Amino acid sequence: MSHPSEFARAATVLGGVTNKVHVLLRKEDFNAARLTANVVVVLDILFATTTIVTALAHGATEVIPAIDEHDARAKAKPFSPDSVVLSGERMIHAIEGFVTPLPLALAAVGVNGKRVIYSTTNGTVALSQAAIAPNVFAACLLNGAATVAHIQKYHANESVLIVCSGSAGGMNLEDFYGAGQIVEWLVKRLDPDRDLTDAAQSALRLYRTHDAYDCLISSRVGRIMERSGVEDEVRYAAQRDVLSLVAKLSGGSVHVF
Repeated sequence: MSHPSEFARAATVLGGVTNKVHVLLRKEDFNAARLTANVVVVLDILFATTTIVTALAHGATEVIPAIDEHDARAKAKPFSPDSVVLSGERMIHAIEGFVTPLPLALAAVGVNGKRVIYSTTNGTVALSQAAIAPNVFAACLLNGAATVAHIQKYHANESVLIVCSGSAGGMNLEDFYGAGQIVEWLVKRLDPDRDLTDAAQSALRLYRTHDAYDCLISSRVGRIMERSGVEDEVRYAAQRDVLSLVAKLSGGSVHVF
């Protein structure tokens, strides 16, 4: 007999019950047809959601997630070229003609007052998949507390599904650590007895017992970034709760709420 997918288990646990918190280990487990949570938090710590939050913090008017290079170019067509920054990567490599997808490097290019159209292999795909949900947030370690404060204010009695983007069909350590941060704040701000699934409990235990930078730099993507000479981007992404903005997906783009 076949085993249910991770999302099928999530749907069973969340269905009909409020105040549940569940973590999906990878975007491939997300099934929009079976979505039962009203609140979805998408994580791609290295680097899509970190970059999105950083771009908004540096004055981008919005960030439009695209599923690939072709989708990004199509979404840029209605706008004047000088009002748009095309940024993205495919399988870690920067897309030709696109600006760097890394948060600090993108901010240095200059996004203030501009619309960023952003395509990555995992994070923007996960956001696009999650768009079917009523409330979708792009979160990272930088704004975890702010994101949960918003959930506390507007969605305190609703179930929360945390989606780790993962990569290459597997889970990513850094995303799972980020999920633990969100769970930690949900427990602290909303309810110490909040009903956590096993995946949520596991993420919380990782978060409480490990250092952020150590987790990020020892992850597969973190090691690649270190070898590529951009360890500063990893160290930046490992900062916790240094930004107060909430990044919400609405109408096909991510805005500051």
